[in-house]
Amino acid sequence: MSERAAPFFCPYCGDEDLRPSEAGHGAWECHGCRRAFQLKFLGLLSPTASTASTASTAANSASAATTSANSTANDGGSSGDQRDD
Repeated sequence: MSERAAPFFCPYCGDEDLRPSEAGHGAWECHGCRRAFQLKFLGLLSPTASTASTASTAANSASAATTSANSTANDGGSSGDQRDD
């Protein structure tokens, strides 16, 4: 594949009326919102960096879920089924 991928929609307004700009490589013009923007490939992420961030995100989500469950359980059962005998 020798051609570069083209954007499908404007990142600002979502319009699909995009045309390559004469400003340079990777430059595009949106004729919907009249903005010009440029796309640039920065590089590949290292496998350890993406794995570590995914693992920490999963750990943070699990911790938040546990904290939420504990605070609900320690509520005192305020669902209205407590009886005064």
